[in-house]
Amino acid sequence: MPAEMVEQWRILQAETPGLDSPFLSPHWPRAVERAQQGLDRGLRVAVMHQGGRPRGFIAVRAEGPAAMPAGAPMCDYQAVVAEPDASLDPRRLVHALGVGRLDFSHMMAGQEAFAPYAKGHTNSWIVDVAEGYDAYVAERRGAGVMAFKDLDKKRRKAERENGPVTFSAHARGQADFDQLFAWKREQLRATGQTDIFAIDWTRRLMRELFESRESDFGGVLFALHIGDRLAAAHFHLRGAAVIHAWMIAHDPEFERYSPGLLLFQDILRWMDGTPYRRLDLGQGDYRFKRELSNAQQGIMHGYVGIPSPAAFMRGAVYSVRRAAEALPLGRVSELPGKAMRRMDLLRGLR
Repeated sequence: MPAEMVEQWRILQAETPGLDSPFLSPHWPRAVERAQQGLDRGLRVAVMHQGGRPRGFIAVRAEGPAAMPAGAPMCDYQAVVAEPDASLDPRRLVHALGVGRLDFSHMMAGQEAFAPYAKGHTNSWIVDVAEGYDAYVAERRGAGVMAFKDLDKKRRKAERENGPVTFSAHARGQADFDQLFAWKREQLRATGQTDIFAIDWTRRLMRELFESRESDFGGVLFALHIGDRLAAAHFHLRGAAVIHAWMIAHDPEFERYSPGLLLFQDILRWMDGTPYRRLDLGQGDYRFKRELSNAQQGIMHGYVGIPSPAAFMRGAVYSVRRAAEALPLGRVSELPGKAMRRMDLLRGLR
């Protein structure tokens, strides 16, 4: 992609409210491309032209009969980064990609052109600290959230029993980075989930982002030590003004102190002296996300298809899923949706 077009994408992203996620940066597909070098994954950037000039960008993986987000399943947001008055036709996008359909799983709800193709909606949880950490905590306490008082007690208890609690931002220790992913992989195995880091390209992507020195994009490692031991580590993706929570794990032996939450608290305090104004916790209905967040970002899943076998098959699968979810069968009703998500995950990893 020409350097001038990359710069235009960056400027457009910076000037468009709500599209400042690092997953929507032109640096994201470039990092994915380097991680997948030699794998021929069909990574493409679709450029929307109107009036003789580019007015929108989206990165996808177009391989075989269907397209999906670039870097899936590691990509937590999708959107066309476009000028506000640009006219987008998703079906023309699919046709231009030379596929029968475009699947999306984390399309931002503000992408109105994709709304008619959505099959479901959920939310990502946001912590907005634009007014500063103290104002944020006061607002959360005013909303009846007692998490911060509890965390302060746990921090004091950890210090009494184990020694100083130490926070590190932009940590560069290779041992801490390796330990985080060892914990994360064990967590995935213990919960019966797919080990996404068993795949070479995902490990290469994490390493490259860890080593990144770009001013407005890259990975950032946060570490929490209790005494002389690593208790928790987070590896997040950063943009110009937002940090996206991504890989989170902790030492099970320190579970009683909630070290992962202590680390989130330290990150939010640290953000006061930085350009970062938002910590995106991503989707997932977890208590800690509900308590920490003070805003939400809607996301959609679905697909855009043109007449083709690929679109027909996706529509049939969604019909089965919708019928199952309408039945009062408890967790059994969720099985088609879970199977569909697992197949998409494996398709992205391969």
